[in-house]
Order: sequence, then structure tokens, then C-alpha cells
Amino acid sequence: MPATPLFDVPPAPCVAIAGLDQVFPVRRVFCVGRNYAAHAAEMGNEVDRDAPFYFTKSAHAVIPPGSEIAYPLGTKDCHYEMELVIAIGAEAHDVAEARALDAVYGYACGIDLTRRDLQAKAKDGRKPWDLGKDFENSALMGAITPAAEFGEVGRRAITLDLDGQRVQEARLSDMIWSVPEIIAHLSRFYHLAPGDLIYTGTPAGVGPVVPGSVLNGAIEGLEPITLTIVK
Repeated sequence: MPATPLFDVPPAPCVAIAGLDQVFPVRRVFCVGRNYAAHAAEMGNEVDRDAPFYFTKSAHAVIPPGSEIAYPLGTKDCHYEMELVIAIGAEAHDVAEARALDAVYGYACGIDLTRRDLQAKAKDGRKPWDLGKDFENSALMGAITPAAEFGEVGRRAITLDLDGQRVQEARLSDMIWSVPEIIAHLSRFYHLAPGDLIYTGTPAGVGPVVPGSVLNGAIEGLEPITLTIVK
């Protein structure tokens, strides 16, 4: 007889697909660090142009647009980071840049929440960023627009408003590492597969949220997102 699980296994989180009755099951979440020069500078970091670097979040950090969440545990300095998210829809291992876009199912808006004080403490101690980055409700994810409908990433605007005030504004072309470069590089170290998400980094203008904060993010051609930190 097959072994019985000791407890119920939670289902994989799923992301809506714009215009479809289907959903995108989330397998893994990768995040690119310091992918906009202005953001790296505002955080006091130099840009590493040798290769992209990454951190990860648990799949169960993903939450849908319109979510209302409590202020995250264990921090006094939680920051927003607006990002373009790549949804992987085909296997990709050691893929060439010229073929990397073949692995993309679509794109979405995302917000990476960061416990900045815990991240800073880890960085100062040359320790991993897990406590600062990988926590419950820390990866807001909008509906995915299929790549064929979205078209080229190009110079599309990416913005974030905090309580009605514009705090982040840039172009996707400002990314240091392009979508094909990110996929090609990451696929040297992982067998990318359908269900994987890649948060591609945030522009300058990051800052703290407080209970009552309302975030509205947008990227040209994608479904906008909203997140509320409840009091």
C-alpha cells in the first residue's frame, strides 16, 4: 500500500491568466537582484555587470492582486519593490539567448516585499537574505498576459504609486540584464520548467510601507496590481 501523508499537502498556488479560464500553477520563484543601476545606487551598491545574481522565494509567498495583508512579521522596515515577472511555460536548460524567449509563457506585474532591516543585517554579516526576502505574502503577482499578446518587452513604462503618489517610474529597457539574458544565464544552473516565475528586479524609488498603505503598480500592456497593508 502507498504511504499515507502525515498531514494534508497544500495545493500549489496559482496565478490568473488574463482573458482565460485557466490558471498558472506556481512551481518556483526566482528573483534577480540589482537589475536597475539607479536602484543599486540608491541602496549604496555597485552594479555587478559580470553576471546577474539571484535569490529565491517560496511558491507560497505568491498572493493575487487586490490582496489585503497584515504588516509582515519580524520587521520594522518593510519595503515595496515593483517588478516585471516572467512566467516560464517550457523547459529550458542551458539555453542560448537567441532561443531563451521560446521558454516564456507570459509576463505579469509583481511586487516583491522586502524586510529591509533584516536584509541589511544579513548583508552586514555576509549571510543569506532569506529572512529579508522569503516570507509569507511577500510576492504579489498580477494576472499573466501571454507573451504573444504582450509582444516585445522594449521600452514599456513600469510604475508604482504609494497612497496615490508616484514613487517608482522607469522603463523596462533600463534593466541591466534583459529577459533573454536572464533566462539563458539562470538556465545554466537550473532546469527551468513550466510554473517557474522570475521577478526581474526593481527600479529606483523603493521605500517603506506602513499599516494602511495602498500600492498600485502598472506596466504598459499588463494587468495592473493593487496591494493594501491593512491596519
